[in-house]
Amino acid sequence: MRSMKPKFYLLAFFLFIGPVLILILQSFSEVWRYQSGEGLTFNLQSYRILLSDPNIVEATLWSLAIGVTVLLFNLLIGLLSGKALALYSFKGRSFLEALFLAPILVPVLAVAMGLHLFMIRIGLADTWMGVVLIHLVPTVPYSIKIFHNTYNQLGHDILEQATILGATSFKQLLTIELPLLKPAIRSVTFLTIVISLSQYATTAIIGGGRIITLPMIFFPFLNTANASLMAAFSIWFALLPFFMYTVVELVLLLFPYTRKPWRN
Repeated sequence: MRSMKPKFYLLAFFLFIGPVLILILQSFSEVWRYQSGEGLTFNLQSYRILLSDPNIVEATLWSLAIGVTVLLFNLLIGLLSGKALALYSFKGRSFLEALFLAPILVPVLAVAMGLHLFMIRIGLADTWMGVVLIHLVPTVPYSIKIFHNTYNQLGHDILEQATILGATSFKQLLTIELPLLKPAIRSVTFLTIVISLSQYATTAIIGGGRIITLPMIFFPFLNTANASLMAAFSIWFALLPFFMYTVVELVLLLFPYTRKPWRN
């Protein structure tokens, strides 16, 4: 097993870290082509062009606000629904589980077109909350499934012991369930952020062009042949989920029985 570690790290470098380093290098240099005979010329021109876009700050803030809200809704809905499906037996549970997963089988664009008329009637069209709701369609099924499988692995016994010892539902959630749900929370965080930030058509339809997110700025940039500019935008785009994931990791450190890196 020890002999496999260097191979794993080498493979991870070439498949994951290497391309990121090349992307960062490209973003800080002029357009460079292989076998052109020219060396790299470093400058910040691509970032100047990117930051000169009047909508880049607004789009970043909207993407952050929508992503955080979608994540909170996913954690709440996924945890409660997953726990109910895994630990409680009731009539129609299988049908309800299939119903929760149904949005995955239907194209999100078709759902957005249908919900657009409904949101116009209730006043949620062209609002950020309407965008949040439409982003829940492709993300909530995954959250429910992840928490459902995690609670299935935990089982009833460990939760029943806490009840027998007199723990309240809130204390049981805080001291037993949440520490054991950290892997599920990480998975839900990663999937939710990636899926929400990548939504273009649904955001454009429900947001009506008033709610501008990073994908809505990114797609027009595809018309340019400037590889350095595209690399700079990709780095800017990647910083947002990295920041959100880092915040979630810091929050997880506050959970009980979590080993703190600054303590022995």
